Amino acid sequence: MTTTTTAPTSVVAVLRGDLADRPERNTWSGPTARLDLEATLRSVEHLALPVTVRTSEITHGGPLEGAGSASQLRGLLLNAALRLLVNGVALDDFFYDPLRAARSTSDAYVSELISHLNADQMARLEADVRSHVSTLRHRLGRVPSAWLPRTSLRSSVALSGGSVLLRDDVDLVLGHTGAADSHVGLLDITTAPLGAWSERLLSYHALVYAMRTHVVPLRVGLLSTATGELVTRDGTPELIATGAQNVISYIQGLAVQP
Repeated sequence: MTTTTTAPTSVVAVLRGDLADRPERNTWSGPTARLDLEATLRSVEHLALPVTVRTSEITHGGPLEGAGSASQLRGLLLNAALRLLVNGVALDDFFYDPLRAARSTSDAYVSELISHLNADQMARLEADVRSHVSTLRHRLGRVPSAWLPRTSLRSSVALSGGSVLLRDDVDLVLGHTGAADSHVGLLDITTAPLGAWSERLLSYHALVYAMRTHVVPLRVGLLSTATGELVTRDGTPELIATGAQNVISYIQGLAVQP
């Protein structure tokens, strides 16, 4: 099921759903997708290896053009704000609190990006970040520590003996894979409005997570801090199959015609 909403229900509440109404943990769709991908890759001819697949290839058909310093800083500061909010830190300032947090982990890189901005660009960045962080705080909701939140989860899955690598980054993971029922929620955050690419992103997140952990997530979501809109997909076998087919289509498109 796909759900799109700007309703006041918190993002966390939507991802976790009704605790009393959860499906049984699905441990077969991930391995099945891996087998299907391996079989298809063996049949693809004239494929130049190695191949690394990232979210940008799945959502936009190839690597995105390099973002400017302001765009990179906006993403870094929004992720820093997410980490603070997830850890229960009250933000006194929607720009300088994330900036200090980002600098605490990568000061040299953040300072280098800032050095490329003039006063007007810095002022626009500050206003932009304040707006996005305000939307994030308003929509996210409280994240209980009992839900084992993890931010900036990086994953990779190797196929064809390591010659094909699927890479993924998820902004927030909730829950664990050890329960009898489905517990895990995945959330990605974008500063862009949602579009047709959103569905491909959600299925790719679910696919990589299911192949890496052998457990299909309960739900995956994408929040736009530009509009406050949230789109979610339930973690079904069909979603995993769609994610696998999107990967297959991309890789088949890389094959060099003789």
